Amino acid sequence: MLLRTRLFRPLVCLVLILASVGAHAEGSLVIVGGALRADNAAVWQRIVNLAGGEGARIAVVPAAAGNPLGSGGRVVSHLNQHGAQAFLLPVAPRLPGDVHAAANDPANVAAVNNAGGVYFIGGDQARITAAMRNVDGTNSKVLDAIWQLYRRGGVVAGASAGAAIMSSTMFDNAGTTLSVLQNGVRDGNELAPGLGFIGKDVFVDQHLIIRGRFARMLPAMLKKSYRKGLGIDENTAVVVGPDRDAEVIGYKGAIWFDLAQANSDSKLGAFNIRNASISYLDHGDRINIATGVMTPSLDKVDGKVDPLKPGNRAPLFSADILGNTTLVDLMSQLVDSAQPTATGLAFGGPDANPAAPGFSFVLRRAPDTEGYESATSEAYSVYRMRLDVTPVKVTWPAVTPFAKTR
Repeated sequence: MLLRTRLFRPLVCLVLILASVGAHAEGSLVIVGGALRADNAAVWQRIVNLAGGEGARIAVVPAAAGNPLGSGGRVVSHLNQHGAQAFLLPVAPRLPGDVHAAANDPANVAAVNNAGGVYFIGGDQARITAAMRNVDGTNSKVLDAIWQLYRRGGVVAGASAGAAIMSSTMFDNAGTTLSVLQNGVRDGNELAPGLGFIGKDVFVDQHLIIRGRFARMLPAMLKKSYRKGLGIDENTAVVVGPDRDAEVIGYKGAIWFDLAQANSDSKLGAFNIRNASISYLDHGDRINIATGVMTPSLDKVDGKVDPLKPGNRAPLFSADILGNTTLVDLMSQLVDSAQPTATGLAFGGPDANPAAPGFSFVLRRAPDTEGYESATSEAYSVYRMRLDVTPVKVTWPAVTPFAKTR
């Protein structure tokens, strides 16, 4: 009997370990950076296909929305136009009744158990976590059912706020990107616990490129000791499969950070980072989240940029690195340039706090940097560039009238 007990306990431990490792292994994620258009068939159809295809039951969770019935109803309609049998799951703080009672209602649990997918719509991500967790912080029964759906092979999708909750830490009530750089992030203020579907090793952010939010990811990642970061642009999705192989689909692309070799100098007294690895993955590109291996899309695979034959020679500079697509534009120009670096600035206006720093962003090519150009457009994919961010002093007036010299 003692021998059987000694053998049984390690076996149970092994089973529990394998179950834990495999908790994420069967299902898929579709993480949308926000502002998903009704005509983005590639993303809508992928969600339906992963949920089971024609006739797939998909529970739409409107918890984040200010108008749950209106916003949720539109998402249900879009999914159904692509062959689903989507339905609204009435779990939202802005709906009448007790949201926690709804999140533990056996009827809602049964609805999720009979579905092949779940879709979290956009809005305020704090409303999602407030609805999905009980007052004591434990999972609601609906959240447990969603996890079970994911583990048995279903799809969990979300846009904007529904993307933010995919990591175990999410932004909550954060200010502008520049203010995050200047003031830092704090648990319970700018940062809050997410639902963690992508795992504990990846930080996720959304509306990334169009709003310049790539920069605010860095203070959050350093604060919470994340090495990997995934930021997704609007009208774009990253589809993460059971083997953690991820594909970019939709309109634009995604930023991938690897901070394994990055460092920061606390003596500078303001946010700074050096040697962060930054990659831009365009539509159709893939990355394996576990290994970091990146693969360009089919229309770029034969278009690897030759660093010995640069297409650009002019200096590369931007006075607004946080502008719409500015970062990606600089990365694309630098990877096919004779210049070794590209520099961008971020700073407040003349009415800003004079004691608050601005920031210099320096992109560098490294020995392992690769670029791929599309055969059908001017789009680039840029892998493993380096980024240094340093605080700088900006003195106003930074702009003075031009005076002709004699």
